Order: sequence, then C-alpha cells, then structure tokens
Amino acid sequence: MPMTNIVFMGTPDFAVPILRQLLDDGYRVAAVVTQPDKPKGRKRELVPPPVKVEAEKHGIPVLQPTKVRDPEQYEQVLAFAPDLIVTAAFGQILPKALLDAPKYGCINVHASLLPELRGGAPIHYAIWQGKTKTGVTIMYMVERLDAGDMLAQVEVPIAETDTVGTLHDKLSAAGAKLLSETLPLLLEGAVTPVPQDEEKATYAPNIRREQERIDWTQPGEAIYNHIRAFCPWPVTYTTYGGNVWKIWWGEKVPAPSLAPPGTMVALEDDGIVVATGNETAIKITELQPAGKKRMAAGEFLRGAGSRLAVGMKLGEDNERT
Repeated sequence: MPMTNIVFMGTPDFAVPILRQLLDDGYRVAAVVTQPDKPKGRKRELVPPPVKVEAEKHGIPVLQPTKVRDPEQYEQVLAFAPDLIVTAAFGQILPKALLDAPKYGCINVHASLLPELRGGAPIHYAIWQGKTKTGVTIMYMVERLDAGDMLAQVEVPIAETDTVGTLHDKLSAAGAKLLSETLPLLLEGAVTPVPQDEEKATYAPNIRREQERIDWTQPGEAIYNHIRAFCPWPVTYTTYGGNVWKIWWGEKVPAPSLAPPGTMVALEDDGIVVATGNETAIKITELQPAGKKRMAAGEFLRGAGSRLAVGMKLGEDNERT
C-alpha cells in the first residue's frame, strides 16, 4: 500500500465509521478537520462533534475551522501536505485551493444515489419521498454542490419501517465499506470517473422548521413517510389547542370513518387515529405534548382523560369539527 497522506474531513455520527474504516485499513490519517464544538442542552455546554471524539481516541491532530474557505484556515489544512482529502458530511464548502492541492484529489462519501438528492439531507428526503432504495456515492469534489464525477456507487434498500435513524446507520456502514473497496483502485489509477447526468439531478436541502409540521390533508401514506423520515430527528409535530405535539411515531391504518383531515376519528388503547387526505388514517402511537416527556399514546390518553374526544381536530386551534 502506498504511504498516502490523508486528511479526513467530517463532522456527525455518519462520518465516524468512515474515518474508522480508513484507520482499520491501515491508511495514514495525518489530520482530521471538523466543525467547531457547539453549545447544547439547557446549560449550553460546548460539545465536540462525534468525529473529533473519534479522532482524539487515535491521537490524530484535529482542526476546527469556523470557515474553511478563509486562507488562514485552509492553509492549516494544507500544512499537513495531503495526498488525498476524504470528506463525509463535513458541513462546509471547500475552497478551490483545497480541492486542487492533493495529488489524488478530494473525494466525498455522499448518502444518495447521485445525481439524486444532492445536498445536506439526502437520508431524510429519500424516506420522505417514499423511495424504496437509496445508496452511497463516492465522487470527486468540485466547486458545485455534490456535482463531481462519480467513482463508485452502491444501492441500499429502504424498508417500509426504516426511519432516518436506521437508514442513517445502514448508509454509514455502506459508505465505509464502499470507500474501503474503492480507495485501493483509486490510488492505483484503476477507477474511471463517470460524469453525473445533470438532467436527472434532484436536491435535498437542509431541513427547515416549517417542514417538520404534519399536513393532515396529505394522503396517509405520505404522512407516514414524513413521520419516519423525521424520526428520531428533528421529529414531526402537529398542534392541538394551540400547543405543539411532537409526533414520534405512528402507523398506517384504514380510516374507520370519513372525516376532515386532522380529525380524531378513534381513541384506542394504543393510539389516536387521525383522518388524513385519503382513506388511510394515521394512528399516533408515540408523542410528546408540549412541556412533557416522550410517551406512548396509550399512556397519554390515560392521563388526558375526558379532555380528548372523537371529533376533535389536530393542526388548528379549534376544539371540534
């Protein structure tokens, strides 16, 4: 194996198995570049990114530029003389000076079957859009968003019960394996890059707060995909009486009666059945009312008592239809 000097750039949990795979395969990771520590929790204590924690376990130098496009900050990366830069969910756009410097270029491990779902939230959108498969693509990085030539790709099926959490873990593992298989070929010059078909490009921009709200006028199947695409983060929500309910989980069930979307059409021992835009209702089985803990819907109903009744409506402030 050539003594390749690699700089790894990544931030969240998704990138950790990929960094670990590089180390397990015997590559020299000269430095890790990740996002700055961020304040979390009520005390706003600074918490390091998962990739930083992993790098420090192995004694790898860590850089945390606030803006890697600034010359003073990317020069610190170049000081490690990388032959190759590997990125995975780093979270910043790289400047041309970094893209052009390594002998073997800059490559990215991206969680979609490019050119589909370019952007920061491909796993969420794959489930939200009801796809039955997605995958991982390894590509050269360019100055456009996820638009570089592809080096390798692997498909990963999406189960109907997959959440963004379970699919995230599958794709992270698939990405690590694909990188392990691809890197030796890349370093030997045995990979032929394939340009992406721009006409087939779709996008998965970062999730916005307003996208977390459930639209009960959508078909039940679409709402189910929405719930699992946002579980366990950032979590969908609806409103009742002006208060927010986080909807952690639900399931598709036949609608017991026709009612306006958002109407509670049945209160069962294990959930709240809500009308949607078609004949597939959603039974909410796990939720978190404002100011409360996450709980099973049955537990919530036992506590809510007579305050809830069939005919009441979610998604708006009025109490009954």
